[in-house]
Amino acid sequence: MQRNVVNVAVIGMGTVGTGVVKVLINNQENIARKVGANIKIKKILDKNSERVLPKIGELNLDKDILTNDLKNIIDDQDIQVVVETIGGIEPAKSIISQVLEAGKSVVTANKDLIASHGKELFDVAKKEHVDLFFEASVAGGIPIIQSLKESLAGNRIRQIVGIVNGTTNYILTKMTAEGKDFEDVLKEAQELGYAEADPTSDVGGYDAARKMAILASIAFNSRITDSEVYVEGITNISGLDIAYAKELGYVIKLVGITKEENNEVEVRVHPAMIPVEHPLSAVNDAFNAVFVEGDAVGKTMFYGRGAGELPTASAVVGDIIAAVRNIQYNSRGRLGCTCLEKKRVKPIGEVKAKFYLRMMAKDRPGVLASIAAVLGNQNVSIATVVQKRTDEQGRAELVFITHLVEEQNLRDAISIIKGLSTIEKIENIIRVVDDI
Repeated sequence: MQRNVVNVAVIGMGTVGTGVVKVLINNQENIARKVGANIKIKKILDKNSERVLPKIGELNLDKDILTNDLKNIIDDQDIQVVVETIGGIEPAKSIISQVLEAGKSVVTANKDLIASHGKELFDVAKKEHVDLFFEASVAGGIPIIQSLKESLAGNRIRQIVGIVNGTTNYILTKMTAEGKDFEDVLKEAQELGYAEADPTSDVGGYDAARKMAILASIAFNSRITDSEVYVEGITNISGLDIAYAKELGYVIKLVGITKEENNEVEVRVHPAMIPVEHPLSAVNDAFNAVFVEGDAVGKTMFYGRGAGELPTASAVVGDIIAAVRNIQYNSRGRLGCTCLEKKRVKPIGEVKAKFYLRMMAKDRPGVLASIAAVLGNQNVSIATVVQKRTDEQGRAELVFITHLVEEQNLRDAISIIKGLSTIEKIENIIRVVDDI
């Protein structure tokens, strides 16, 4: 049977773009049978032709497929789907806008762009009645975007808790398993290619924040940008904190959390102590997982590789297939932006959580009572107290776990505790997440 041909252009032949081309070529016949059309790569745009030409040769593609001029894609009426894998805000935003305005569907893996300027691009896609797909922007090969938009669309989502950054998860896994310090494990991660030379986006929590902004927007039908996400990174996590977590029955992970209550949304990224018996605590190394709770489905978890050439390409190609199917059945634009409301995002001070506090204090009678009094006066109730060691300077290390408390109350208490003459230093404050 004669099949239609749908032409695709790929912009950016870095790691992800190369993976997309490989998957389309290697699985060409299998994909064609599923879609009912042959997907043909007609153009590849990359500014660095010297880097890309050898790749094109290895993939047995004609070198004429390569271009460095976007006009050759925009003006080609035969190209119906364009894949953007260059990342960043610009020139990606301008490129995608032009492609959408030309009436072509777009598939992107660009979390930075979707998290900060998604609404503008979705408005253009809606106006032109074309598709804008972005499955690969969150958690690599894990199919979480489509699941939230379609498979779980009948639910009211209660909460999402995600381990959505492989670099930080790898670092914390190694610290936990081998008892190493953060800086040593970070150096290893950089040498192995798990961490960038400048790891700030990952270890600072900003990469995860962009992904959580996207998930929160879809889950709660309200446009939330990455600038509205509260962020803390993992640079202050020590081996002592990990050891105390283990003793108390927890594992420390960098998590993204988003919930809706009373038509208000909380969305945050920070280290958290997760109960050792929860499935998220067993997500190790560079793997990702997204835990979703809905009113109908209950609790479910999506797990897999959150980055890498082929896992991310898997998600991109899945979106290409969806875009081609919509072209085949003349149904482009059917799955557009679902951010139909504007819900208030809670400031972090209004969010309730349990907390782990570790501090160094002078080893004197009455110190514990004075700390407890300050906490109590600020409506912070103590669940657990641990005192295990005293250092050579005669300072006692105190560890507290609080009951559920509004964060601003804890911050007020900590501000007062820091001023006590018996307190040497607040070593760390980590949220405890056991309501998942």
